[in-house]
Amino acid sequence: MGGFWGSWRRLLGFVLIVLMSAAIPAVGRFVVEKNSLMVTAPSDMRGKHDSAIGNFGIPQYGGSMSGTVVYPKDNHMACDEFSSSFRTKPGAMPTFLLVDRGDCVFAKKVWNAQNAGASAVLVVDNTNEPLITMDLPHEDDEAAKYILNVSIPSALIDKKFGEDLKKAVASGEMVNVNLDWREAVPHPDERVEYELWTNSNDECGAKCDMLMEFTKDFKGAAQLLEKGGFSQFTPHYITWYCPEAFLLSKQCKSQCINHGRYCAPDPEQDFSTGYDGKDVVVENLRQLCVFRVANESKKPWNWWDYVTDFHIRCPMKEKKYNKECADSVIKSLGLDANKIGKCMGDPNEDADNPILKEEQDAQIGKGSRGDVTILPTLIVNNRQYRGKLEKKAVLKAICSGFEETTEPAACLSDDIETNECLDNNGGCWKDKVSNITACKDTFRGRVCECPLFNGVQFKGDGYSHCEAMGPGRCRINNGGCWQENRNGSTFSACQESEDHKCQCPPGFTGDGIKNCEDIDECTEKKACQCPECSCKNTWGDYECTCTGDLLYIKEHDTCISKKVVEARATWAAVWIILIVLAAIAGGAYMVYKYRLRSYMDSEIRAIMAQYMPLDSQNEVPSHSHEENHI
Repeated sequence: MGGFWGSWRRLLGFVLIVLMSAAIPAVGRFVVEKNSLMVTAPSDMRGKHDSAIGNFGIPQYGGSMSGTVVYPKDNHMACDEFSSSFRTKPGAMPTFLLVDRGDCVFAKKVWNAQNAGASAVLVVDNTNEPLITMDLPHEDDEAAKYILNVSIPSALIDKKFGEDLKKAVASGEMVNVNLDWREAVPHPDERVEYELWTNSNDECGAKCDMLMEFTKDFKGAAQLLEKGGFSQFTPHYITWYCPEAFLLSKQCKSQCINHGRYCAPDPEQDFSTGYDGKDVVVENLRQLCVFRVANESKKPWNWWDYVTDFHIRCPMKEKKYNKECADSVIKSLGLDANKIGKCMGDPNEDADNPILKEEQDAQIGKGSRGDVTILPTLIVNNRQYRGKLEKKAVLKAICSGFEETTEPAACLSDDIETNECLDNNGGCWKDKVSNITACKDTFRGRVCECPLFNGVQFKGDGYSHCEAMGPGRCRINNGGCWQENRNGSTFSACQESEDHKCQCPPGFTGDGIKNCEDIDECTEKKACQCPECSCKNTWGDYECTCTGDLLYIKEHDTCISKKVVEARATWAAVWIILIVLAAIAGGAYMVYKYRLRSYMDSEIRAIMAQYMPLDSQNEVPSHSHEENHI
């Protein structure tokens, strides 16, 4: 399987090369983002130099940092843990650790330096070449385990400048430098334009997880800036096309739409299982159209709501990554599904899709921005962001793009809190009658979670459905069942049984949820069927009367004479009296029989005692003995 996937990756690489060469006459280019490095001491080295910002860690966008350069006595490559500490002492300048390029990835060097207490890292290039960007390691690299925890800035400097710094440190000079990131992001006006190249795929491992987590965390800040008119955000999605020679191949058919024009890699890197690349392209297109439709309605920030909700509700792992789930998210957010569908067009059409065509054109570098080839990529004021994809770090980079003194309040506060439940209830479920809601506002954004209200637990998905469950459910909006009051009488279809059904009460018929209609027992001849009966329907019941002096017996649905009833009542009384007398006589007889038997038993025992001793009686002396004694 590895060889098969390797072949497909090479195919995609070839596709990318074809795409870039077809779009522009020159080969694709990668723009290195630089920051200024100023040597302030020793005096003979004073001057400004370029350094390339590392593509990890947290550059201090909009700020600067001064420090003292230290070159370690050993472990010059910083590929091993340092035995000595470079932690800044109280009152001293921060330590900028100078290390050499080679033997291990850039991220590991910075990680080891950070653990040793360094405040920043300067990596000296080992060849004479134009500066390059120190990039992230591959996901399967050893450094991927700790890359997300790198928090100090780093930069690459050229070989000659680095050697000069080493010599100055070795000679005992105090070498002070100043790193300046204030020009890293241009700030021409009072609004920042930024774009995020992203993907709807959630099965690509750590990078996908990081991207989805960032989208969720940054949503509140992004929407606050957008609603205030401080920023203009645009989402983008990378696609490739399939070369004409491979259009009929299994790979292109499963990974592309519009007859090979727009493709994405297989999510699980396995063509035989799970979702295909074309599923990802279709969802990417849907998210682009969500943004366009939301933008037309003057609410472009709804894109953040849709993307985060789709990730939560429609994950690939749960086999919910499909149109049906996407439509439910669109509906819950109040977006126009028809406009979104029209925007998407037909993915089976043998023609260009105007939306995706624009995306492929936008991948080509323009002005100071290089080609977009990796995900995720963040562009701020047409400059590529270098650093950790984390809320505060990205917000700092965006805020550095405002013209000085025009920063919004959001940039001047560490914490950004917004109540997302106030706008359209956050897209969560809400009961229109009782105003009970599933929306909960948190610092990280709103969550849709069925509530516990007045001791009654609601259950459901929190987005489109929540239902009161368990004891007491009928107290909350009558359990969502039908209920009506007329003339002081109230009928309800709510049942407290375990199955929580809504069932119309006796005398009514209907679904029990929206309606229960009164049954006309008289018309349907369900009551008062006796010849002497006269039926009158009432709401939820009926009344039956009999002609003359007859009395209606509801249990038997019949009319009988009142005299018969009275006679029956008289005979009933007679029988009760007779039964009572019989019971008394029987009791008296039993008492008499018991006392007679007791008397006879005592007499018999006395007679027998004269002739033989009983066990409970002493022997009676004989008469002959008494006479001899006299």
